Amino acid sequence: MSVSEVTARVKQVIETGFGDIWVAGEVSGLVRASSGHLYLSLKDDGATLKAVVWRGAVPTLAIEPADGLEVLCHGRLEVYPPRGTYQLTIDRLHAVGTGALEARLRKLHAELEREGLFSPARKRRLPAFPRRVAVVTSPTGAAIADFLETFRARWRACELFVVPTRVQGAGAAEEIAAALALAGRIAPPVDVIALVRGGGSLEDLWAFNEEAAVRAVARSPVPVVSGVGHEIDVSLCDLAADVRALTPTDAAVRIAPDGSQIEATIAGLRERLATGLARRVELASERLGQFARGRILSDPARLVVDRRGLVADRAARLGRAARLACERAAERLQAGAGRLEAGSPLKLLARGYSVTTAADDAAPLRSIEAVAAGARIVTQLADGRLTSTVTATDRTPALIQERTPHHAASR
Repeated sequence: MSVSEVTARVKQVIETGFGDIWVAGEVSGLVRASSGHLYLSLKDDGATLKAVVWRGAVPTLAIEPADGLEVLCHGRLEVYPPRGTYQLTIDRLHAVGTGALEARLRKLHAELEREGLFSPARKRRLPAFPRRVAVVTSPTGAAIADFLETFRARWRACELFVVPTRVQGAGAAEEIAAALALAGRIAPPVDVIALVRGGGSLEDLWAFNEEAAVRAVARSPVPVVSGVGHEIDVSLCDLAADVRALTPTDAAVRIAPDGSQIEATIAGLRERLATGLARRVELASERLGQFARGRILSDPARLVVDRRGLVADRAARLGRAARLACERAAERLQAGAGRLEAGSPLKLLARGYSVTTAADDAAPLRSIEAVAAGARIVTQLADGRLTSTVTATDRTPALIQERTPHHAASR
């Protein structure tokens, strides 16, 4: 037999006998080709089996394969004659248990937390009255129906844009990231982005734990509300979002204000406003009536008379105050004049004192040393002046000077 004949018979036997099989193993050597195909190996403790996921089957996978992940694959064995090899062509893939997924989840959570993607400081507040909201979700799932029903029941003054994406399976995380980016580019910009999906297993919700989706939530230019799964489900997208909702319905409640409550509030304010205005009108009417009954309208001339009396009274008070001020000022002036008169030098001269100066100097002489024999001096008395010539000086004791207050400084 030729090589081709042997290979053909082997191909017939293998493909006939293994056309519908389930294989469990650990993913190893995963390669993503530019064509979109996935090439990998499944291994256990004793053997390795090459496998491939064609591009068309990738979206149908329950979870994105990754190296080290324990999986259960469905497919068929196919022989490739040019190389004489066989491989498993996978059309379905599931994770075996949740241990490996949880380990990957914890590792990525720690990494993103260190970067600050889950920090409360990054959280943005939602607008009180949103006008444009984008919803990133599957257009055929129950999540979008629940969200829209709740949102429209609460708040209708808003435009809603549904940005469709797959929310489960291999490649879904990248589609979610692309949908979030598209929602952020809507013009005019939306006020909020809602990322919603119904409940499911950890494997079903895994796309919301993939790094691509989580980073897309974190870099969204507008606030993101994440409502993924049920109340007990917490994804990394929930942690990175600005607001985490428990369910898609809860996401609608957190974004949309309660229209009925707002209407009730407005009705209450309208009633209070009407009551307040009526009261203001009533008070104004009462004041107008009091004003109409007042003297200013009933007897205007009386008001003039009253004002004249008030002016006359204040003029009289002002006159009395002015006279009193003048009298007090005159008294103060008289007292000051008396004090000046008492200290006047002329008074001292009238009592017998005199002031002597040099003939050529107006400064009073205070010592005999300021003059010499032959100097001319002037003595000021109360009724005139004497001009003298000093013939001699004599230092007279102060006691004798005090006893002879009228003697002249020189003769």
